[in-house]
Amino acid sequence: MNKRTVALSILCALSFQGILHAQRVKGSDTLLPLTQELAEQYLKKDPDAEVIVTGGGSGVGIAALPENTTDIAMASRQIKFSEKMKFAELGLDAEEVVVAYDALAVVVNPSNPVERLTREQLEAIFRGKITNWKDVGGEDRKIVVYSRETSSGTYEFFKESVLENKNYMSSILSMPATGAIIQSVRQTKGAIGYIGLAYLNPYVKPLAVSYDGGAHYAVPSVETAADGSYPIVRPLYYYYDSRKEAQVSPFISYVLSPEGQESVLEQGFIPVKMEEPGTQEEGTAVESGRKQ
Repeated sequence: MNKRTVALSILCALSFQGILHAQRVKGSDTLLPLTQELAEQYLKKDPDAEVIVTGGGSGVGIAALPENTTDIAMASRQIKFSEKMKFAELGLDAEEVVVAYDALAVVVNPSNPVERLTREQLEAIFRGKITNWKDVGGEDRKIVVYSRETSSGTYEFFKESVLENKNYMSSILSMPATGAIIQSVRQTKGAIGYIGLAYLNPYVKPLAVSYDGGAHYAVPSVETAADGSYPIVRPLYYYYDSRKEAQVSPFISYVLSPEGQESVLEQGFIPVKMEEPGTQEEGTAVESGRKQ
């Protein structure tokens, strides 16, 4: 073997190693800051790796999989039947991994005296049936309703859980990101919106919510979400093409590791309940969060 052949062999090996370590992660804005933090921690352990994390929404991330513009799609909702069919047509087998859980907090302006609402009241507000705060025990003030845009998994989940798959009001104000909802609710006394638990801050007030007609209320927190007393809780997902398992498995395994799940908790999310020791085979850590 001459020197040129050896050099080319080394270059190819290095290129393959780079491909194996490089990972593009795209999608859910809910998962964006958490995944960025996890990627930073992961890169400290594997300096040769490359993880590029971008947002855009769950729908954007999932759509990027068959286009091969991402290796992992972050989603705050499950993949839709229509998306599964598209993947199948292209011969793509999308694997699903639950990496954390998240509570959705219904938030209002801190000056709003209303402290709690039932699911039925929330449904009526977000469908435009209740339009004044005085109808739910508040001041005589118009309700200004903010939501995420339709490509957001958060939009989809809130519609499914709170509205029971009924349509939002036609005049709802759609925001491109969680930060925009927080800013709008902060600046508008009559505003209401919903955000992920990890985004809660002193500029908005979370409401206690009841899913049993007002018999029991719970304020969103990691504790109430984990013990089941707070009702608006959802899994958060990573999706990837099964043909890229070797490429994405190291990062996903780190996310599901005790260290990774500690970061999940520190960032205000609810960790995945891991398998009991000895119940899964060695080398299949990526399976522990996968929904069967």
